[in-house]
Amino acid sequence: MSLKVYISGTLYDKDDAKISVYDHGFLYGDGVFEGMRSYGGRVFRLEPHLDRLWESAKAICLEIPMSRQQMTEAINQTLQANGIADGYIRLIVTRGAGTLGLDPNRTSDPQVVIITDHIALYPDELYEKGLKIVTASTIRNHSAALSPRIKSLNYLNNILAKIEGLQAGCIEALMLNTKGEVAECTGDNIFIVRDGVLYTPPIEAGILEGITRDAVIELARQSGREVREIPLTRHDIYIADECFLTGTAAEVVPVVEVDSRPIADGTPGPITRELVEKFRRLTRGD
Repeated sequence: MSLKVYISGTLYDKDDAKISVYDHGFLYGDGVFEGMRSYGGRVFRLEPHLDRLWESAKAICLEIPMSRQQMTEAINQTLQANGIADGYIRLIVTRGAGTLGLDPNRTSDPQVVIITDHIALYPDELYEKGLKIVTASTIRNHSAALSPRIKSLNYLNNILAKIEGLQAGCIEALMLNTKGEVAECTGDNIFIVRDGVLYTPPIEAGILEGITRDAVIELARQSGREVREIPLTRHDIYIADECFLTGTAAEVVPVVEVDSRPIADGTPGPITRELVEKFRRLTRGD
């Protein structure tokens, strides 16, 4: 069965799903998106994802051409049309087709695109053995120039860092901010554990406020663990007892080596494993 893609009120076969080459989302990366997961046919933390989408759109003066209720119905309709219970949802809102110029006032008809599919960001074995990552020389966008809290269609900053990681033989890379502090990875937030306490960079470090990040902070605090959102340096990562990443597609994945330095004994730690299991129970309800 061919997958169906939702575009502004109509479901199209995947091969027929098209938008204009004059769309400013295509021409300039002028638009916003969300990546979400569904488990058992229900979208995980849909409301926070929609909050972030609407906030990103407002920050770039983009009016989403439908209500939140209509968006929710469209997402569920697309999942059902594709028979997907456990899957990935990519929700995109573009500025719409316009002229060959930057002026957003010369665009019309913003497009809403919903893609539902299956995704496996990392091989299963890496959840057992852990990831090896490197620090990219590409600095995270300066938050005063382009806020990383806007989940925009222009991901070139992240892509350049991803290329560095891949060239070093790693499928993920760590990005620093303009102060040289740890920000996040190219597609995931980062945590470390030291003496039983969890640490993660604060929003002010220039990171995306991750939905999975927030869920893991909640899970850790519910189990009585302390979580501190404070500036971190690579030194903190190197001397950590444990390290892991969080993201919608990645969920919770251990990191066992950074810049050729093993984290502790080079195997996933007990608190990381505990949080992996807690997150799986939260999403899958078992």
